[in-house]
Amino acid sequence: MAEGWAKKLKGNCIEVFSAGIIPAKVHPSTIQVMAEAGVDISDHHSKHVTDLVGIDFDYVITLCDNARQFCPAFHGKAKLVHKPFADPTVLIGAEEIIMNAFRKTRDQIRNFVSTLPDSLRHENNSGKKYD
Repeated sequence: MAEGWAKKLKGNCIEVFSAGIIPAKVHPSTIQVMAEAGVDISDHHSKHVTDLVGIDFDYVITLCDNARQFCPAFHGKAKLVHKPFADPTVLIGAEEIIMNAFRKTRDQIRNFVSTLPDSLRHENNSGKKYD
């Protein structure tokens, strides 16, 4: 979701890379709720975070607590930012409840991405950790 939003909303000012600590197929419900919002991520695929080691990032943003805990070290100037969002892929229950959870996470991620990169610079310059 974050990669899709970043490319759609901030593709003109942010170079986006996305990876996980346990790559898997992009969840079909993720593709569906992003399409509902006008963002086509049907061609996205999961990559492992170690595939990105060696890239000189300005920021490495983790979006779930598991990723934060197990994210490898990125050397250089990269500043680690943690912004946790609920992971709707782990939910069990009625389809409509699960889909609403996907939509809620989608909208929260969109709101976060819409503040980039200015919110990162502001937090960084103020000495606060974006957590």
